[in-house]
Amino acid sequence: MTEHDVLIAGAGPTGMMLAAELKLAGVDVAIVDPSTTKDREGGSRAGGLHSRTIEVFDMRGIADRFLSQGQTAQTVRFANAVLDISDFPTRHPYGLALFQIRIERILSDWLDELGVRIYRGTAVTGFVQDQGGVDVELSDGATMRAQYLVGCDGGRSIVRKTAGIDFVGSDPTMSWLIAEVQMSEEPAWGFRETAGGWHAIGRGDNGVVRLALTDPELRSGEPTLRDLSETLIAIYGSDFGVHTPNWLSRFNDATRQAVAYRDRRVLIAGDAAHIHPPLGGQGLNIGVQDAVNLGWKLAQVVKQISPENLLDTYHAERHPIGARVLKNTMALVATRRTDDRTKALGDIVTELVSMDEPRRRLAAEMSGLGVHYNLGVGHPLLGRRMPDLDLVAADGSLRVFSLLHDARPVLINFGKAGSVDITRWSNRVQLIEAKYDGVWELPALDAVTAPTAVLIRPDGYVAWVGEGSQAGLIEALTMWFGSPGAAQRT
Repeated sequence: MTEHDVLIAGAGPTGMMLAAELKLAGVDVAIVDPSTTKDREGGSRAGGLHSRTIEVFDMRGIADRFLSQGQTAQTVRFANAVLDISDFPTRHPYGLALFQIRIERILSDWLDELGVRIYRGTAVTGFVQDQGGVDVELSDGATMRAQYLVGCDGGRSIVRKTAGIDFVGSDPTMSWLIAEVQMSEEPAWGFRETAGGWHAIGRGDNGVVRLALTDPELRSGEPTLRDLSETLIAIYGSDFGVHTPNWLSRFNDATRQAVAYRDRRVLIAGDAAHIHPPLGGQGLNIGVQDAVNLGWKLAQVVKQISPENLLDTYHAERHPIGARVLKNTMALVATRRTDDRTKALGDIVTELVSMDEPRRRLAAEMSGLGVHYNLGVGHPLLGRRMPDLDLVAADGSLRVFSLLHDARPVLINFGKAGSVDITRWSNRVQLIEAKYDGVWELPALDAVTAPTAVLIRPDGYVAWVGEGSQAGLIEALTMWFGSPGAAQRT
């Protein structure tokens, strides 16, 4: 029987990002995915990255790979307003237009460099877990053994269902048909509004036409080419000679979230943990950020650095973030309805979120830059993303994010050299003596008081803030990076 420390179901962006995080931490990880190639069907349906996800890739030293292939733009939108984040304190005050198929290719190439094994052409069909691990059944008849199984296998997750985790939320009220096709006639390019909703026809590569059409009534199931033709005729009076679909799909506005992100040795992330309509473009992004939150924690448990209850913080931190995304996507769907009363509501909402304070708060939330984990009372930095400051150290200048390329925690001491002692954790936590003389700014919070030291987790969030003393530092180090006497498995 093949064995791995961690087995991941699903080679989408969430699964691949999680695999990379685990591999960087020295964990034996593998992925199983039903697709036989890197280019999965429908890979162009998601279309971009928000600012915090670009920062996440920057922390791992791979942001330029994405930026070189996409187009930067102000992509945060709510109702009819573009929420400009160009004034936010980040190196990436924008979103990136880049189709999912290209995002997945970049991540897949990165996994090849890291040496992550992907078993393609097979999928998880069931599993049995015990105190020592999980026996996983695959669609090709094979069985694998892993200490932990993580379901990144989408909204219909077999892992979540087999674990018996409830998936609660709101039933759909409307649906959309999306496709990549060929057309023998020139279509009506651009957006169109009808009594049924909004529709769009856009140009793709090599003569491909991309469609997003609101169904005339709520429908379910995979659409056919005939369904697409009939819907086009109903909206445009012609199907423009539609033929040869690359793929057809349908989604709706159902919003559901798993009541738990973990059942003992089985965890879920991305769409397996939460589904919502793609308005706002947050799905892929929140999945990648789930993975970065979970990866280092799971690695420390596997390597026996931290106790198993560290995994409870994954649900505690990410479940509220997912719940908030579901709420704002439901609001976005509501503002997209085309009756006169909803249009009036949308106009008022657009006016409100265009004002500076609402814009900053909502844009920080939707871009991921405003995420705040509840790590207790203290300095405003606690539980928030660490800014990518330009530091001056003994060896020269460096960026904060460059210290996180290997997904290792770091403590930066801005006070007197040698005033912070983490000797007992020196094999796990980097210590950097540095200076920064600029203003400390956070999105939607403006300037905050400069700390004398910060402890940064591998996911880039601040776990402890020094304000002239080491008060609370030992507790924070032990909480997040294990007791100093813990035996690390190599």
